[in-house]
Amino acid sequence: MLHHLAIIPDGNRRWAKDRGLPTLEGHRRGYDKIKDIGGWCVDRGIRNLTVWGFSTENWKRPEEEVGYLMNLIFLALTKELPFYNQ
Repeated sequence: MLHHLAIIPDGNRRWAKDRGLPTLEGHRRGYDKIKDIGGWCVDRGIRNLTVWGFSTENWKRPEEEVGYLMNLIFLALTKELPFYNQ
């Protein structure tokens, strides 16, 4: 039985660019996918999900993008935390 899943999201900006969407929309959709994976883990009894959501390289991105990513992380760790603690 799998008890822990770790993921490193990558390619959200490329995904958005390939579809003619803004970078931030790619990040939002990536976050939505992480929530999908979280629900998948809950349904399958996987109790631990680790997401490597921000690296030191990300600090080199535009301020707006870094702020948006920080807000997504804040959202996950505050308002949406009950979803992940099922």
